Amino acid sequence: MAAKFSRLLEPITIGKVEIKNRVAMAPMGVLGLLNPDGSLGRRGIEYYIERAKGNVGLIITSVYKVENDIDPMIHGVPLVTHAALAPFAELSEAVHALGSKIFVQLTAGFGRVAHPIMLRGEPVSASAIPNYWQPDVTCRELQTPEVEKLVKAFGHAAEILAAAGIDGVELHGHEGYLFDQFTTSLWNRRTDKYGGDLEGRLRFPVEVLHEIKRKVGKDFPVQYRYGLKHYAKAFNSGALAGEHFAEAGRDVEEGLRMAKMLESAGFDALHIDAGCYDSWYWAHPPIYQEHGCMIDMAAQVKKMVKIPVIGVGRLEIPELAERVIAEGKADMVAIGRGLLTDAFWVKKLEQGRPEHIRPCIGCHDGCMGRIFLGRPLSCAVNPIVGRERTYGMERAQTPRKVMVIGGGVAGLEAARTSALRGHEVTLHERTNALGGHLIEASVPEFKKDLARLLDWYKVELEDLDLTVKLNSEVTPALVDQEKPDVIIVATGSRPIMPEVPGIDKPSVATATDLLLGRKTAGNTVVVIGGGLIGCETALWLAQQGKSVTIVEMLNDLMVAGIPVPHMNRIMLLDLLAFHGVGVMNGNALLEVTDTGVMLIDKAFKKKSLAADTVAIAIGLRPDQELYKNLRGKTPDLYVIGDAREARNIMGSIWDAYEVARAI
Repeated sequence: MAAKFSRLLEPITIGKVEIKNRVAMAPMGVLGLLNPDGSLGRRGIEYYIERAKGNVGLIITSVYKVENDIDPMIHGVPLVTHAALAPFAELSEAVHALGSKIFVQLTAGFGRVAHPIMLRGEPVSASAIPNYWQPDVTCRELQTPEVEKLVKAFGHAAEILAAAGIDGVELHGHEGYLFDQFTTSLWNRRTDKYGGDLEGRLRFPVEVLHEIKRKVGKDFPVQYRYGLKHYAKAFNSGALAGEHFAEAGRDVEEGLRMAKMLESAGFDALHIDAGCYDSWYWAHPPIYQEHGCMIDMAAQVKKMVKIPVIGVGRLEIPELAERVIAEGKADMVAIGRGLLTDAFWVKKLEQGRPEHIRPCIGCHDGCMGRIFLGRPLSCAVNPIVGRERTYGMERAQTPRKVMVIGGGVAGLEAARTSALRGHEVTLHERTNALGGHLIEASVPEFKKDLARLLDWYKVELEDLDLTVKLNSEVTPALVDQEKPDVIIVATGSRPIMPEVPGIDKPSVATATDLLLGRKTAGNTVVVIGGGLIGCETALWLAQQGKSVTIVEMLNDLMVAGIPVPHMNRIMLLDLLAFHGVGVMNGNALLEVTDTGVMLIDKAFKKKSLAADTVAIAIGLRPDQELYKNLRGKTPDLYVIGDAREARNIMGSIWDAYEVARAI
């Protein structure tokens, strides 16, 4: 089976650094895994070592600043100072012993994309332009001596990294950060040597390259990551694939010119993606983006240059990654979140076990979403991420008889983890299929990664010593009969139905009913509820050619309940607009009528809306009936996932893992 991925597993050289395979770990933020001085903490070291254990060829770390006075962030951001040398040295020694190589990604700063609450001073940029998060705040233009000081800081940082045994660096020239602001005419309106034509705008990163080479030698690799195209219609306005628009940022033509100029300047490799904060769902593609969504960008650059080109963009499906290399679209593939979900992605290919690779579901809930909430980096489907040494599983000293009730994602994870720990596990599912809400959630084409997650659980459970019973309704009598030591209730949730006149009319269906085909939507649909489920259901219906309107009580969509990560939310909003979905915020369902619905707004104004189908998506209610009936049956009774409270996939998996590792 490893031969199936032979091209992916071939060695490659960047500069004079030989890398054992074509898989790179894409840089991802490590907030929460750092020491207070910005150096890598123990949790961060173990996080990277785990990926080296998994045989990743090249680890590219989180982005690090080279100084923190010119672009003054609050304390705790990744920062290369002398304090960083010792942890980086410890990390590089371990990574090299395991046969991997490691580059550190360096940034000139955040510039206009730094949220003002993250700053110790005013935001800065290449020019006086609006801050991304607060457009009414204007960034201060950096003075020429400040840019020159930044250039020198990169050389100093490179000396520290080289002394620590780091193999090379990547300059963070993408995503709309400070390098990108200097190299892009949309943001750079300077008249000094760092502005003007493309050569002037590239002067900043090129000077940094030369300073690094001057300080640590020409054989120390420096690669540059940038977006070939920004997909920006204007400030704070992104564009979708297939959307006709005038590019306000960098277009492909200029991006290809950049590639040639960067190669000529002496960069050792190029790492190519797309997007910026204004179109953040390109730089951080959510589930709605196709797998391999940016590989055509790398393929175009590869035709222009002779140095290695790294492709990125949802490439964690092994067959896709292999095809990218085999077809010559890139020399390496960078995988980010796929190496969060499964640190042993490469090793499982080498072992001929690709079906055992845990899939990424593109949710961002456990990675970027947690960082936005001020919580440590982790992963929705792999709770061990970021705490590999302290949060792993150990075999149970005393195996116990565990009954798991419910075959949704919480029950599946509870059964899997309990069995791995050596317990005697029986999983009961009252229907004829495992999956729970994963089944209907994976119906839309843009949610097929949830089907991949369900398939993964089925593969894992088949390899474990446990019993799965379908069409098995658990009752208190069955519990008395089987006498389990531990009961884990994962009975899930049911849709909430509003108590309004007409709710029992044939035109009414839950989102679940429609997704599972229990009911068929007419040509005109009103979706009641503008949360994530309502918005995704509306998009799915609109993609079928239905005329869809979302009705939401609040003043905006997806702003209540469990936070939807920024990149996922703005892409879904853009997709709804692109597919012509209407939105009526500030309205509530008053009545279902024979011709549609009657709504009422906050000023108590009523309005009728015609509809063939009324889709209800106002939330889920925990199914706790069995849990309440089982109280007192055993001291070890747990309720997890949606049965505890309405959860997302991350909450359900994390509940299950926490309980199963504790019993």
